[in-house]
Amino acid sequence: MKNTLLFLLMLLAGFELSAQPKAQIYGVVRNEFGKNLEFANVTLKEHPEIGATANFDGNYTMVLPANEQLTLVFSYTGHNRLEMPVKLFPNEKRKINVALKGATINLTDVDIVSERERSSNMIRLNPKIASSVISTSGNIETLIMSQPGVVNNNELSSQYSVRGGNYDENLVYVNDIEIYRPLLIRSGQQEGLSFINSDMVSSVLFSAGGFEARYGDKMSSVLDIKYKRPTEFASSGSLSLLGATAHVEGCSDNQLFTYIAGARYKSNQYLLGTLDTDGEYMPEYMDFQTFLTYDLGTDFEINLLGHISSNEYFFEPVTRETSFGTIHEALKLKIYFEGQELDRFTTYTGALAGHYSPSSKTRLSLFFSAFNSQEEERFDILGQYYLNELDNQLGSDNLGDSLANIGVGSFLNHARNYLDASVYSFYHKGLHRTGNHFLQWGANYQIEKFISTMNEWEMIDSAGYSLPYSDTEVLLSRTVNSDTTLITSRISGYFQDTYTRTIDQGEISLNLGLRANYREVNGEFILSPRANLAFKPYFKTKNLDILFRLAAGYYYQPPFFHEMRDLNGVMHTDILSQKSTHIVLGTDYNFKAWKRPFKFVGEIYYKKLRDLILYDVDNVQLRYYGSNNANGYATGIDLKINGEFVRGVDSWLSMSFMNTMERIDETFSIVYADSLHITEADGKYIHRPTDQLFTFNLFFQDYFPKDSTIKMQLNLVFGSGLHYGTPNSFKEVANLRMPTYRRVDIGFSKLIAGEDALLKHKYFKKFDSIWLGLEIFNLLGIKNTVSYLWVTDITNRQYAVPNYLTDRRINIKLLVTI
Repeated sequence: MKNTLLFLLMLLAGFELSAQPKAQIYGVVRNEFGKNLEFANVTLKEHPEIGATANFDGNYTMVLPANEQLTLVFSYTGHNRLEMPVKLFPNEKRKINVALKGATINLTDVDIVSERERSSNMIRLNPKIASSVISTSGNIETLIMSQPGVVNNNELSSQYSVRGGNYDENLVYVNDIEIYRPLLIRSGQQEGLSFINSDMVSSVLFSAGGFEARYGDKMSSVLDIKYKRPTEFASSGSLSLLGATAHVEGCSDNQLFTYIAGARYKSNQYLLGTLDTDGEYMPEYMDFQTFLTYDLGTDFEINLLGHISSNEYFFEPVTRETSFGTIHEALKLKIYFEGQELDRFTTYTGALAGHYSPSSKTRLSLFFSAFNSQEEERFDILGQYYLNELDNQLGSDNLGDSLANIGVGSFLNHARNYLDASVYSFYHKGLHRTGNHFLQWGANYQIEKFISTMNEWEMIDSAGYSLPYSDTEVLLSRTVNSDTTLITSRISGYFQDTYTRTIDQGEISLNLGLRANYREVNGEFILSPRANLAFKPYFKTKNLDILFRLAAGYYYQPPFFHEMRDLNGVMHTDILSQKSTHIVLGTDYNFKAWKRPFKFVGEIYYKKLRDLILYDVDNVQLRYYGSNNANGYATGIDLKINGEFVRGVDSWLSMSFMNTMERIDETFSIVYADSLHITEADGKYIHRPTDQLFTFNLFFQDYFPKDSTIKMQLNLVFGSGLHYGTPNSFKEVANLRMPTYRRVDIGFSKLIAGEDALLKHKYFKKFDSIWLGLEIFNLLGIKNTVSYLWVTDITNRQYAVPNYLTDRRINIKLLVTI
């Protein structure tokens, strides 16, 4: 009888609860940068049993009691909790969108958003810091270049090499769209703006190797960028001696529609004036891009990404004077020029995406993207040079003056190069979470079209004789002449599963994936298995937070336009993909020092390289040999520590040790510059063009004592010299080494409008902040070498004349946010 009464009471209580009037809330949970937070938690403080979890797009829906004063609690790992009072009428549906701020324990540029990201080989970087890193480009890539294992020895370029790879081996995604760059660029002066607009970025993920199967078909690294999804209106603008930027963002009143757009203008004219070659430099780089989203309902959303870029470079050289050599042999080169260079690079990128979430645990997406690059490279430049020996006797009245002329000659460079490149992609991606498994899959169909006309030659005259010499005709030193139309396609796909589990000894995360690729042009089919294991042990000391990672995988890189074209401009469609096996062992340690947060990351790696396509490097131009004729390896160790060395501001230092070698395993011959060159497969390892033994980066921030509105940023880069060889040496004697790359940049900034700022007038209250900055590029005035110009004296001896990079320059910068 007592049990029956208890049952009736429980039944009555349940009936009353179910009869209680209900209401519904729904919306999106984002971070402070506008990035949707997948699997964010929404609960009621008064009813802990009631809650919801956001889906992959950050969307949530929750039913809650009506006519009751309640407190909503929004939470997400690595972010501050947000509590919000709410009271709804019966059957009311209310949309509530929130933005969670990052937790105060923000480990500098590495923002630990979730253990899932930490367990992978991807590191999360804080895009806000990109504006603090002093650089001549102002691109987000500057942040990447300061990471361990990443090398850039040219401040005029946004290209970088990773762990012995070259510039073509790096993947870049923006909102899941693969990004391409112009293909004919041969120097940093021509390059201009990179695709990524740092004013629009909300999330930056980067991996230097051992990345998951969902990231595609390159051998070295992946950079995954997400643009903002604004929750309110904001704008910003900047102005400096190097250019200007502006951006605007916002959303509709019901927050179903969001928009963000940015425009940039850049000119390197001020910087290029410090080069050894005097003349008229007129570089102009402009771009505009936008990202739009529209929520058609709680289940479906469409996105649009658009970008147009115009880079134009005009150069009319007049003279060049370069002193070089040693104490025992001091030399000076003087060149008088005639002619000019005019280059144009116009690129278009567009992508349309649709996302459907049938449940909070599943997301299905379709993408269509298109890329087109129209490139022109035209120059006719005549140079007449004089090579003089200088007086090097200390104490001499003529120290540094010319003693004798040891070489005289001229060269004439000509080019009429045109390229129309297009890439079209249609692909699907899916995500599903079930229990401890996180499943991801995708399939992509891609069409590539290249229409290329190359007409390039060089004539060299030394002491009145054309080289190579002939007594019957005038021969050219180098010629490239080709017309190519190539249309090809490829199909790729992947599937991966991330399994997480907690055991008594700690937390385990295992990612297993498989990627496949088929190229129509030569019928090549490749399978790429990849695995990533992470273990976070539990220690008796609860504040000991350390994680260990082991990653291994088989990576490949199908040849693109660059790799298929040989030194003579001939396309080789039969060459195979380059391949690399990665093994990466790493550790990730969070700790506190001086009661402030720090992070240490270390990785040891080995990469076995197969079916390599040999190449040479000249400035930022890669010149491939057009055949799979080498194997090699890369091995090294990367170390980084970052944290609040000064309370409240983030700094870091990183260093890398690396060795990469290659071995020619197949004797090959090539006709180049009207000569037959045969390279023997002797089985000996030689240095790869990117072999750089040691690199060191330091980014340090500080502020004036008792005045945090005045900040200082210091950026220091050191890299040991790269290997190079004499012209047309074809790897046999590429055993020379450039000088070390050393550079120090420093900047000072003052908050002149905003909270605790200098200007207090009511007009300035309209602005969130106004910063005025002073930047000094190449503080120590070090002349770094990017490449060499080769000249010959009267005895037919060759001299490598260094092409120096930019000298010291002062820049003034104004940054305004609203």
